[in-house]
Amino acid sequence: MNRRKFIETSGAAAGAAVLGGVNANLQEKPAVREGKQAGTGKIKLGLYSITYGGIWYKGAALSFDELCKRAKEYGFDGIELDNKRPMGNPMDLDQRKRDDMRNSLARYGLEIPCVAANNDFSSPIPEHRDCQLLMVSETVKLAKDLGANIVRLFAAWPGVPIHEGIGTYDFVRDQTGNYFLMTQYPFATYLDRWNFTRECLREAAKMGEEYGVIMALQNHAPVIRTWKDTFDLVTEVNSPWLKICLDLPIFENLDKDYVANAVRTVGKLQVHSHFGGEYFIDENKVVKQKPISGRFGRPLPDYSHYIGLMNEIGYNGYFTFELCHPVLNDDHTPGGLAYVNEQVRLAREYMDNIIS
Repeated sequence: MNRRKFIETSGAAAGAAVLGGVNANLQEKPAVREGKQAGTGKIKLGLYSITYGGIWYKGAALSFDELCKRAKEYGFDGIELDNKRPMGNPMDLDQRKRDDMRNSLARYGLEIPCVAANNDFSSPIPEHRDCQLLMVSETVKLAKDLGANIVRLFAAWPGVPIHEGIGTYDFVRDQTGNYFLMTQYPFATYLDRWNFTRECLREAAKMGEEYGVIMALQNHAPVIRTWKDTFDLVTEVNSPWLKICLDLPIFENLDKDYVANAVRTVGKLQVHSHFGGEYFIDENKVVKQKPISGRFGRPLPDYSHYIGLMNEIGYNGYFTFELCHPVLNDDHTPGGLAYVNEQVRLAREYMDNIIS
């Protein structure tokens, strides 16, 4: 068994040992800005704006105010804003619009825990990386203006192409889920891509420090292959302003022992998380997860086990629902806004039952 495999599959004791060996600064949470609640010991449920961005269903995107109204109606505690158009692109949001967004949050009694960037730090082309860093810089400023304490980062995000009005992953990854981005530059090795990503994360962490915003790296492919890659990048950057967004649905292995080792190893570095999928009500009036084709035959995530682990490590933060795949009717035509509304309502009820 090689060293990487040993670390990824070892038990909780090994995970604790790994965590104990990193710089102590990584375990210190930077002071959050005045006005944000911290240390309540309660997992809160959020709604991610990508759900209503108008790309996964047949219909228009909601406005930010409409999104807030919908989140309040369905019982969510806060909004996670994607930095995409039409709701969250920093270029579109002058100070008046940002004030309006804060007013919407206040009107509906909602928090905004996180603004999500859609960055690719892995390109071997310096101009590409500079553009991505500039976008992240503007996203950090937007987060500060809106009162969010976290900006979520990717290592390398290829984007979502729009085909006939609907978002699709078909143009950026193959049928097994492998992203074409990793073969886009055949002259760049995997180690090159890792190093480019790590250096950009260092710069992003400095941006976070400047504005008092925590950066959170998500365990999302490509470049990142496992949760351990996410942990390694963060520990190699070694900044108290770079933490982790560990998401269960995209784990490479959903075995309980494997997941438990990951959560316990990441520990206090975990500052944000998402859940997704689709849901239905069974014959006993219980909300359950619905198998969807986009999971490539993988088992459904065990959120009850995951939430138990999050409570074990003392997680204080948001669990945010994202609908981030095309929704289809039984006849394979695009679903509409009514179906999305129903999924959002059921997702909140499903996760609230687990947390409660």
